[in-house]
Amino acid sequence: MDALTSHLVLAPDAAIDLQMHTTYSDGTWTPEQLIDYLADEQFSLVAITDHERVDTVASLQHFAARKQLPVLAAVEMSTSWKGEATDVLCYGFDPEKNELNDLAQDVVRRQRENTKEVYENLRRKGYIFPSPQESAKEGAGEPMPSHELLALLEKPSSQQPHELAALLKKRGYGAGEASLGELMTGAGFFWATIDIAAVVDAAHRSRAVCLIAHPGRGEGYTCYDVNLLDEIRQEVPIDGFEVYYPAHTPEQIAMYLAYAQKHRLLTSSGSDSHGPDKKPIKYQAELSRSLLERVGIQIK
Repeated sequence: MDALTSHLVLAPDAAIDLQMHTTYSDGTWTPEQLIDYLADEQFSLVAITDHERVDTVASLQHFAARKQLPVLAAVEMSTSWKGEATDVLCYGFDPEKNELNDLAQDVVRRQRENTKEVYENLRRKGYIFPSPQESAKEGAGEPMPSHELLALLEKPSSQQPHELAALLKKRGYGAGEASLGELMTGAGFFWATIDIAAVVDAAHRSRAVCLIAHPGRGEGYTCYDVNLLDEIRQEVPIDGFEVYYPAHTPEQIAMYLAYAQKHRLLTSSGSDSHGPDKKPIKYQAELSRSLLERVGIQIK
């Protein structure tokens, strides 16, 4: 763990935010912008949870250390349970030596392959057209990846589907009978995920903890009630879940908090900030006491 988070002691009302994203995944904050903002706003501890970006944690910690901002090692992993999406947040692993990075890189690889496949299928269907120069080379028998496709594949994997949808929208598609989602699904699009049990096991072998992200959000993700929480815990040794989240209703927060207390599970609090239009939230450290103490951070 980074030196600024080891032996860290926080006051119960210290400002923390344990879920945020940068341009390393699907956020619009650059890492430097986000860290500067958090330091200026005097956050006491943060976690930057870029999707599948285990490989960038150390550099984020080192940059933030110059601002005296403790950054807890964290990542949001794209997982599935019973065929449905369930994001999980992993906290407290060693950025340089862990079991999570190989799983993350597998998701990145499969999402990248899917982006290429979907782009080429859309192109064959006539939705995306090559430039005149590319058409000329193809006509001469010289296969060549589109500049647009190469630019897409250079984006972080979690951003590629959004960029491809934006490209279709720019070309005038998605406003008629078929939505952008329908066009992309028809061309073979899927979100690459990994089985939740494999991620939880890798986190535990990395001496980290694994919590369900935004369990009450819905919007294409599994929306957990008490029965589903009981069910998943019978199959997967999840450590807890993100109780405090902007989209959770007061009733959901109360339900998750009571459930966590009953079963001695960890709780976290995160804004899910992706950019300046949705800024980080100053949650009190006390709200995530169980999680923070598990990863060695004291609340006094």
